[in-house]
Amino acid sequence: MARRWALRWPTLREAGAVVVLALAYFAAAKLAQTLRYTASVSAIWPPVGLGIAALYLFGLRLWPGVFLGELLVNANLLFEGSNPPPLGSVMGQQVGNMAEVIFGAWLLGRLIGPRAKLERASEVGWMTVAVGTAAAISATVGTISMLAGGVITVDEIPTFWRTWVLGDTAGALVVLPLCLTWADPARAWRRVRRFEGALVIGLVAVLASVAVLSDAPLTYLTFPALIWAAFRFGPPGVTLATALMAGVTIGITADQVGAFYKQPIDNRTLSTQLYILVGSLTALFLSAVISERERSTTELAASKRRELERAIDERRRIARELHDSVSQTLFSSTLHSRAAQKALAGASEAPQVRQQLQAIDELTKRAQSEMRRFIFEWGPSEVGDGLVPALTRHVSSFAGNGEFRIRVEGPTHPLPVQLRTETQLYGIAREAVANVVRHAGAGYATIRVEATDGEVVLEIADDGCGFDPQAPRTGRSFGLESMRTRASEIGAELAVISAPGRGTVVRVELPAEDGLDDA
Repeated sequence: MARRWALRWPTLREAGAVVVLALAYFAAAKLAQTLRYTASVSAIWPPVGLGIAALYLFGLRLWPGVFLGELLVNANLLFEGSNPPPLGSVMGQQVGNMAEVIFGAWLLGRLIGPRAKLERASEVGWMTVAVGTAAAISATVGTISMLAGGVITVDEIPTFWRTWVLGDTAGALVVLPLCLTWADPARAWRRVRRFEGALVIGLVAVLASVAVLSDAPLTYLTFPALIWAAFRFGPPGVTLATALMAGVTIGITADQVGAFYKQPIDNRTLSTQLYILVGSLTALFLSAVISERERSTTELAASKRRELERAIDERRRIARELHDSVSQTLFSSTLHSRAAQKALAGASEAPQVRQQLQAIDELTKRAQSEMRRFIFEWGPSEVGDGLVPALTRHVSSFAGNGEFRIRVEGPTHPLPVQLRTETQLYGIAREAVANVVRHAGAGYATIRVEATDGEVVLEIADDGCGFDPQAPRTGRSFGLESMRTRASEIGAELAVISAPGRGTVVRVELPAEDGLDDA
């Protein structure tokens, strides 16, 4: 079935976008011509980057805007220049520049996909390939056109082609990344809207001026500020800094002062272009690598959080199944053993059976108590209303044991830490209490929680047998290892103070946290 093509008039919005692009393209060209080094030599050509960015971001359908903008530039060259090139050469130049922008935008979309933010090193690399390839097309067509019109000679071809390629590439690598990273102005502004951001931008301007104005070889002075921008503000900050660096460098040199101006015209142009290219690419690649590292760190944290959530869900599932199966079975065993004891209450000839049933009843109740504690520990988190209330509920399971008493002291409101941190503190206290019950032989224990403006302290003390923390252990202390692991995960310091016959104190200290939401 043959495809049917239909022509339509552009909408008012599309026509407006074309006009705006044409005017912006012409303005960028006039700016470059204002800062040119001679009547025919500009160090960089910003309209290339602007045109590629517009077609990449908003679609190739805006190519008439580039055509009109280029037409205005060439008309200005023909009718206002003192020594205009032949019309045929100008037409060839327009064809080459049009091919450069359209092909560059198409190739960029194919290589890095739509709406790239230059937050990957591969995106920066492929953008450089696309820009360099497009610039080579324009330079080749333009050089042939100028040669055919007698504007240049054969001997001038290498220098002319090199200057064209580097000028277009440098202009594109300054303007194109700036447009891509600031396509979402609100997102980009959030990265740099701090006093430190203004300080970095100001420092770039100062260092770029000093580097170019100085008679000494100080062009490297700008790089620390670019590196600072890459580390702290990502691609939006870097593109803003490199655009400022390029503007200051070209403006000073075009004003016939500075280190670059003192060189012959060919070397002056080449030095400026290479300086801008090296600075831009270094900063762009560095910011992309840092962005990749930050993204990897965020993804790793999210993965750990999801893994923890899955582990908690699995623990809750096991706790529910134990409650529905084993716990109910133990409760039924208790009822049956008590019923048997009542049936044998009047039978004096079976004292041994009654004793065995009583022992079974005691063992079953002990197993029930352990199972309830296990279900409590593996069930849903209980620290939502605060660490102290959760610990108070936990120690209530020991109330049936008259030989051991435990008290919880501290604020009942949530602590100035994240929920995840409070949960880990709860786990440490629970593990410490379990050690007291199993190994200390204590009659009394205290759990104390303190919260100040800058610090949170958890302390578990008992009057048990104690031990020598420095003495070698015959086996692994899983409880102590678990507490140390939990403490390290939240950046807390854990200390164990004990001596034989003098009880034990487990003390956890950590700084208060600003964010209270469990991200």
